[in-house]
Amino acid sequence: GQVSNEFEAKLAMELQVLKIEFEREFKFHPERKWRADFHLKGKMILVEVEGGIWSGGRHTRGKGYIGDMEKYNVATMLGYQVIRFSTEQVKSGKAIQQIEKMIGDLG
Repeated sequence: GQVSNEFEAKLAMELQVLKIEFEREFKFHPERKWRADFHLKGKMILVEVEGGIWSGGRHTRGKGYIGDMEKYNVATMLGYQVIRFSTEQVKSGKAIQQIEKMIGDLG
């Protein structure tokens, strides 16, 4: 999302602690300039941290919102699972718990 800030940094740190390999700002599409906040390596999972859902950030408005829908649909068609978290979920620790569970379920 649009918040390459403390929340992404927190999530990155938590992923490192769990020894989950990831790439930041991962370009998942060869032609479009789309990037995912995190790509969990070898898992085909993209993680997005969404800021400003409540503040009238671009994610809730017209063009940016449609663009995101297209982006996530294309990622899905390419075989990625896209999981999205709000900054609140990252802050509370819910995000990393869900990621850990998801990875755990994959074995």
